Amino acid sequence: MVRSVLLITGMSGAGKTSALKALEDLNFEAIDHVPLSMLNRLVAPDETVSREDQRSIAIGVDVRTRDFNVDAVLRRIDRLVADSRVAVNLVFLDCDDEVLRRRYTETRHRHPLADDRPIADGIAMERKMLVPLRKRASVIVDTTSLAPGQLKRIFEGHYGSEDKHGLFVYVTSFGFRNGLPREADLVFDVRFLANPHYDPELRPLTGRDERVRRFILGDDALEPFFNNLTTLLAPLLPRYAAEGKSYLSIAVGCTGGRHRSVYLAERLAAWLADCGQRVQTHHRDLDRQGS
Repeated sequence: MVRSVLLITGMSGAGKTSALKALEDLNFEAIDHVPLSMLNRLVAPDETVSREDQRSIAIGVDVRTRDFNVDAVLRRIDRLVADSRVAVNLVFLDCDDEVLRRRYTETRHRHPLADDRPIADGIAMERKMLVPLRKRASVIVDTTSLAPGQLKRIFEGHYGSEDKHGLFVYVTSFGFRNGLPREADLVFDVRFLANPHYDPELRPLTGRDERVRRFILGDDALEPFFNNLTTLLAPLLPRYAAEGKSYLSIAVGCTGGRHRSVYLAERLAAWLADCGQRVQTHHRDLDRQGS
């Protein structure tokens, strides 16, 4: 009987509480602020409970944890890895320094390492302290621009129900003017296609509208690109799955994220579904004004 254990750590304010709630919704037993001295006893499988009733466990560990020390955390992880009854993964939550500073300012919370110093100093100290944990993490999630629902989707892709075998593919459209999706594994740029934004009648529409789709389909460069894209992806997907990767994020970008990237993301998702992949689609910038 092997118990799945997730250790959730990272920058204070990066969303550990939201991550644990998301994992709880995925049927993990979620616990926060467990003293390191209790960790090994807590995660050991209960031999009196059947495997079917043995829940996976997610534990929050950060600088607020009693007796927290990076070296001590790494030693505890090594002990867990050596325990054949436990399958342990370390998840590191990260976030831009400026976004972290703004979160602390808006909530009026004190950074645990700042004391009477500026928040930026506490963030800088913590980031330097946690470098070894970040390097050791099996999954790094940047929450800078993630909504709670998107965070849950990422965890579902990585650690969803065991009855969902294989690769989970997440396809998102986005606008380059609003920045790259930080969680993307593969990024494809479709700004070379003719832009519907410059047609006044098409500008207020999106890549989901039939008139915009017809406009994009009229570009002779579209079909060769899409054929080459699927030819590239087709052999990669089974190799990713064979290497144990459970989650793949593909981002398709145009200028504003409302027309070309939306159409291509939905078409790519449909192709993936036809190939038997589990796939989900998201349009990050669909409601923003752009080209």
